[in-house]
Amino acid sequence: MKESPQILELPKIMDKRGNLSFFEHPKQLPFEIARTYWIYDVPGGEKRGGHAFKEQQEFIVALSGSFDVHLHDGQVERIYSLNRSYYGLYVPKMYWRSLENFSTNALALIVSDRPFDELDYIRDFEDFKNAKLTAYV
Repeated sequence: MKESPQILELPKIMDKRGNLSFFEHPKQLPFEIARTYWIYDVPGGEKRGGHAFKEQQEFIVALSGSFDVHLHDGQVERIYSLNRSYYGLYVPKMYWRSLENFSTNALALIVSDRPFDELDYIRDFEDFKNAKLTAYV
């Protein structure tokens, strides 16, 4: 079965003192978390990402503010707008990704199933497209 990106709705516990959301493996996440990082203070007009992972999977949540996640499968690009802290985007391996259109004070939380490994990155889009083609031949 081919894995596809998808928006996952997270539990939302409503309370007059403030709401709470969370995610756990395996209930909400399809992988165990090995690394967590966040992106913030992105100047207007800047983009983050611009790469693909050979093996790493990610889950991206807009904890505050909003931003767009552009995902490309080698043939088609799709844009996911994240702006609620109780929705997250599951990104399987081998999708070219970039984060764009950050609002003021946006905070992107990213969790992945692998520790940082520079060798897992594909940083050239043409190399990425070629890798996708050879994977299906």
